[in-house]
Amino acid sequence: MKEIEKQLIEIPLAFQAGKYENVFQDKNNKTLHETISSQKYKFLESKVRQIYTQDLDSKLGDFLLKLKVAGDEFYKEFLNKYGDLEYSIFSLQDTKQHNLKGVYFYYINDELKYIGRCKDSMKTRVNSGYGNISPKNCFIDGQSTNCKVNALVTKYKESIVLKIFSMSEVKEIEELENQLICEIEPEWNNRK
Repeated sequence: MKEIEKQLIEIPLAFQAGKYENVFQDKNNKTLHETISSQKYKFLESKVRQIYTQDLDSKLGDFLLKLKVAGDEFYKEFLNKYGDLEYSIFSLQDTKQHNLKGVYFYYINDELKYIGRCKDSMKTRVNSGYGNISPKNCFIDGQSTNCKVNALVTKYKESIVLKIFSMSEVKEIEELENQLICEIEPEWNNRK
């Protein structure tokens, strides 16, 4: 890792003001009924039909926020375990780094916290992935890693540093990421 650290490129992040909560509430492209009819949410159908029959035609996000405000923890059954956290919007500050790809690292005060891979472009990985949580990401069939990393970056945004080991070959990127995660076991990569 020492040889790799010598070649890391720091990628400054730009944060929009404020933090965002209840992002899941904006997922209103389906009703509660349509959602529980899909395979990934079938396991919730029985309880919804028993207790929330009057809400079947409600937009999903509106329904879940209503439950949360009422203190009904059932709303969490629709979300991944990182789907109801505090997020921020951030992006790459320097457009010259948009097209970089390779293995990237999040540090807090020089302590490595997360290792990831970027096979297309850092612009896509950060600006459209980690840096801007869509409501869909918050759900059990969404991108839980995006929610997790965004929430952690948000929590530590005053001291977070993103760096990349620039590479071009996808297979090599995947191999190096896997090797480093196994060797170092960064805290945020913990799958628990």
